[in-house]
Amino acid sequence: MSKVMQVMEEKFMPIAGRIGSQRHLVAIRDGFIMIMPLIIVGSLAVLINNFPSEAFQNFMIGLFGEQWKSVGGNIWNGSFAILGLLVAASISYKLASSYEVDGLSAALISVASLIILTPVTKDWGISYEWTGAQGLFVAVIMALVVTELFRVLIKSKLTINMPEGVPEGVVKSFKALLPAMIILILVGLLQALLTVLGNTSLHQIVFESIQKPLQSLSNSLPTAIIIAFLNHLLWFFGLHGTNIIEPFMESMYLPLIEKNQSLFAAGTSAFDVPYIVTKPFFDSYVYIGGSGATLSLILAIFIVVKSAHYRSIAKLSSPAGLFNINEPVLFGLPIVLNPVMFIPFILVPIVLTITSYFAISLGFVPKTVAMIPWSTPPFISGYLVSGGSWLGVVLQIINFTIATLIYLPFIKAADFVQMKNLNKVG
Repeated sequence: MSKVMQVMEEKFMPIAGRIGSQRHLVAIRDGFIMIMPLIIVGSLAVLINNFPSEAFQNFMIGLFGEQWKSVGGNIWNGSFAILGLLVAASISYKLASSYEVDGLSAALISVASLIILTPVTKDWGISYEWTGAQGLFVAVIMALVVTELFRVLIKSKLTINMPEGVPEGVVKSFKALLPAMIILILVGLLQALLTVLGNTSLHQIVFESIQKPLQSLSNSLPTAIIIAFLNHLLWFFGLHGTNIIEPFMESMYLPLIEKNQSLFAAGTSAFDVPYIVTKPFFDSYVYIGGSGATLSLILAIFIVVKSAHYRSIAKLSSPAGLFNINEPVLFGLPIVLNPVMFIPFILVPIVLTITSYFAISLGFVPKTVAMIPWSTPPFISGYLVSGGSWLGVVLQIINFTIATLIYLPFIKAADFVQMKNLNKVG
């Protein structure tokens, strides 16, 4: 085990650390984090509109009338329906800010470029088909490319400089004028070329060649296991696994939950929506109490551990663990770089991924149809993400029990070693 850990520390961890701090991946991660409040609000609006209770639906109709769902529909239109536009703006802003150039100008140019590339309806309206999650890949690509072009043009001094005394807002606007003009002309030419040569759009090309195959792949059990494994391997070595893989998670899984939600909003049962593996799948059924399902570890400590150190860490970590915050137990127990805890910490999320996948794929539990805050306590989260089904709670209870049983022998062994060392000292 020590040799494996040494190899991982020397070879794998430096690479993972560089990936986690790579400028463009950080911008993607932070860009998604910026718009997360809108994503959650839009998701909750769909959940409320389609809450599976006839009594609740009748109550809302009686209170607000037959059109009461239009409020939630409007919230959806202002959040998930324009997800691509929001992502383009937020990622561009973060990337430009990391270069210390005008983030707002870069964000506006990115959104304008994305709209140029977005197909229009017959009455010349922007098509919602591509402004939401289905156009997410193009939005991310355009945000990165446009911002890099904007940075190069700004740094090359291809700008209009205003004399001193002019208000700062005016200075920034004129400084961005020529770069914006060049970028929009290039994007406009690209769209004209695609229209002339194939009567198509960049959205359509990327969706058919990249996004669609990737969605099929990401919805598979092997991919879900790999993601769970990598996340916890990084955490074990003290790296924030969730943050490092977040850019890939958001790009792959937001379109899937958006599709589930849109079908659920249209009246499809949560059992019949297409995608099993989504971000809420991991947050609610795999990361119970945080990465490693450490809320189960805390319970295992209370059941078998005698060591005052472990029990005190468990007591201090319990309140935070209820809200999926588990840094106290990760670094306080510790789990990080603790060879005794390596196997259960990696094994538990893999096992929970498998049990959750089969429970949903076999039709015992509804698929996930709602995005909720990652800090939502377990059991409440299972009810919400499954569209208001108690079967989601049952799955969480089963997974929580499985995780506790896996942790029990390992934490008992760690406790034995701890007590033996204390007796030697005594």
